[in-house]
Amino acid sequence: MSLLALLATLGLVLFTTLSTPLKDDVAWLLYMAGRWLDGQRLYVDLIEVNPPLIIWISAVPEWLTEWSGLSGKQVALPFFAALVLASAWGAANLLRPVAKLFENRLAVFSLAGTVLIGLAGPELGQREHLLMAAMLPYLCIFARSLDRVPTRAWASIAAGVLAGLGCALKPRYGLVLGLLECVALASGLRPWRTMTISAGATVAAYVAAVLAIYPAYLERAVPLGIALYGATDAPFSWMLWDNVPVMLGEAAVLLLYWLTRRQARESSLVLTLGVFAIGSTLVCFLDGKNWFYHRLPATVAIVLALLVWAGSVLTRPAAEWRRLAVPLLLVASACTVFGVAAAQRLKPQVELACAPGLSTEARVERLIRREGAKTYVAFSEWIALGFPVVNNTGVVWASRFDSMWALKGELWRTRFDPATSKEWPVRRWVARDFVAGCPDLVVVDTREGLNYIAILRGSDPAFANAWSQYKQIAAFDGLRVFKHGGERHCTGRPKLLQAQIDTRPTASGEP
Repeated sequence: MSLLALLATLGLVLFTTLSTPLKDDVAWLLYMAGRWLDGQRLYVDLIEVNPPLIIWISAVPEWLTEWSGLSGKQVALPFFAALVLASAWGAANLLRPVAKLFENRLAVFSLAGTVLIGLAGPELGQREHLLMAAMLPYLCIFARSLDRVPTRAWASIAAGVLAGLGCALKPRYGLVLGLLECVALASGLRPWRTMTISAGATVAAYVAAVLAIYPAYLERAVPLGIALYGATDAPFSWMLWDNVPVMLGEAAVLLLYWLTRRQARESSLVLTLGVFAIGSTLVCFLDGKNWFYHRLPATVAIVLALLVWAGSVLTRPAAEWRRLAVPLLLVASACTVFGVAAAQRLKPQVELACAPGLSTEARVERLIRREGAKTYVAFSEWIALGFPVVNNTGVVWASRFDSMWALKGELWRTRFDPATSKEWPVRRWVARDFVAGCPDLVVVDTREGLNYIAILRGSDPAFANAWSQYKQIAAFDGLRVFKHGGERHCTGRPKLLQAQIDTRPTASGEP
């Protein structure tokens, strides 16, 4: 039955994600990986604020795409699902000796896989999703250590390497591992265990590799992100409200652990997952973004902890069920809340999968093909207007940025730092990219409250002159579509625009 649940969940998620536009963040990373495989230089020719590991991972399905002849989406989504399920299988094997509850390896694998795939839904393959999968074996061995269950050295080393790679995907998760080590010290465990040494060595090796291979990451990408990415921060009150279910879930996990901490060996896993969830939520607040996938690791850990606790109770005599009836109802209610929320996130994707041609991205793609456009750009903070549109049509993207987030960041920072426009002249960079690329088709998003065209016209006369050659040809979903209407086409149109962002700008602010 549990295996059928996993297969049904996997089938539904893959059907919806394969039948609808690829998640914009994933599409952009695949595009970046493809350009990197073609010889472009990360953080020099290609602008990205994420550490390089996620690009390296994305390069695997991108390479398989070229080798297999399938689309990027058809390769990447099953590839990411396979990575997640491999983690679930590893966790099932690691938990088997811990308690009788975990003896049925297939059932444990199916349950963990269902939670990992089902809660992610349309966020399949996001960085936080892969991070949670990488951390899961580490959490299982950590719980074994609390129970003094020995683990083979090779398994500890492998789990440590995976956890180190998880921290490499999102460095702030080093704080989460640090929080777990506080629990370990309180439990009498020594800090120099094989697994922690392996994780630390992996992180150290990764940092050394980045410094040696990609010095531009620290010189260019990190300063850019620190300076401008704050424009996408959500108000603290919004984050607090949207994280209420997660924080209540964490409180419930700790309460349940306390109720049965001396009665079940599974309690150590419940505690481990609960502490990991709390640490993940702290990282979410430090990030300052109110995107669901930032809450995904905590959500997965909470649901797994609740299910482990409930399973532990249900394997005991009926008298225990009655004694813990109220907590069991609490667990059932919490799992229902998280399950319904996951279904609500997936529902629009299911509806869109039944009519994929109605999506905004699909309509833009049809326009690009109809007009025979070779170059294209979108003035929007929404990445999806660029990616997966570019991935699916093969059109050349006429900007060094994946969206207009950096432009919004410059405008935001200028309010309290007048030197921003000199240090980070994003308006000038975007305008010059436009003039150099002279895109055949342009989409302008009017839903965001920013008049991109007016801002760029006022920033660069060359842009104003180039824009005068465009005329509107369509409007839908809050978007206006423009086509280059002049007889004279721009010369020297590059196949791939080079970024060349220098953190030491000239006095004129030129890139």
